[in-house]
Amino acid sequence: MRLGKGWGRLGMKSDWITIRAADFIEFNPRLSIKKGAIATKVSMDKLQPFTKKIPSTEQTAFTGGAKFCNGDTLMARITPCLENGKTAFVDILNDGEIGFGSTEFIVMRAKKGISDSQFIYYMAINPFFRDIAIKSMVGSSGRQRVQQSVLNNLELYVPDLEEQKRIGSFLAKFDNKIELNRRINDNLQQQAVALYQQMFIDSAEPDWTDGSLSDIADITMGQSPSGSSYNEDRIGTVFFQGRAEFGFRFPTIRLYTTEPKRMACTNDILMSVRAPVGDLNVAHTDCCIGRGLAAIHSKTNRQSFMLYTMFSLKKRLDVFNGEGTVFGSINRSSLNDIHILIPSNDAIENFERIVAPIDATIRNNYDEICRLQEIRDSLLPKLMSGEIDVSNIQL
Repeated sequence: MRLGKGWGRLGMKSDWITIRAADFIEFNPRLSIKKGAIATKVSMDKLQPFTKKIPSTEQTAFTGGAKFCNGDTLMARITPCLENGKTAFVDILNDGEIGFGSTEFIVMRAKKGISDSQFIYYMAINPFFRDIAIKSMVGSSGRQRVQQSVLNNLELYVPDLEEQKRIGSFLAKFDNKIELNRRINDNLQQQAVALYQQMFIDSAEPDWTDGSLSDIADITMGQSPSGSSYNEDRIGTVFFQGRAEFGFRFPTIRLYTTEPKRMACTNDILMSVRAPVGDLNVAHTDCCIGRGLAAIHSKTNRQSFMLYTMFSLKKRLDVFNGEGTVFGSINRSSLNDIHILIPSNDAIENFERIVAPIDATIRNNYDEICRLQEIRDSLLPKLMSGEIDVSNIQL
């Protein structure tokens, strides 16, 4: 199968070649881990949409699954994970270490002397490659998988190894800055959480008021629009059904609806009310929320205090993950009635004065991440097709 005009069939460069994917990429390389041996596991549910860096791992006994080493690319082969952009580059292992993950990963490795590992990662997130992988999916609804034979037989249009490295390095600069901003945001949030702990948990005053969450927050429970109103064409209102698009602080926009029901406003806290109950994000813009979410807004517009109060309630909200007939959930009444200790107005205002600028910085860093991703994504297909030449760019 050919990849078409998007890969530079028009105006092909003389030093680029057409090659079968299986001759350019080693798919699912053979590696061995002893059953029961402790190894580094990468869970697919931890991967973030279109994020190169693997955010977290765990050490656990090997029970089977895809195996990989540093320099490999992990691409989800199952719906909806592939559609959601779950593709990552492995650089978190020790030299010579073998990690493992879900059997639903396709592992892609560079072939020595032929292909570059970073170039392969960017090839995997290139829309042309992804679209063909997605269109090849077969299986029952909701559990469709990429056909490996389709990927093996793709005809790729690629430059020589040195230009592959230059393209990979150029695109990696965007991802490196994106990752730096994410680390800064993570550090800023940790500082704010620590300050909340110090001011309101460790140093609680006896004259503070016993109350419930409804005393300080207006809570809107989500209601899902008609499924026929959903689209990915940016028609209508931004829509989040549940936590599937949640990121570190803000959710990734994927769906829109032309029939919004319940709305959250910019900076409202979005909380998952179905398993797992208690996961949090912040609305980056006005949006429609489905039945898997609630929107929480401070009655006094002290939204930073509200956010870190919700973070502090996470362990208590975990109780609701064990309730219900099949999946955990929390209803409006139970959420409103959660007991809290309400600090003095002065204490809340002091916290808000310090932390609101921190939250503003986190948002600004996130906005820069979005801009960098947009630039990277607009350049990527042009670089990967040879439309843009990086040979004279000094990296």
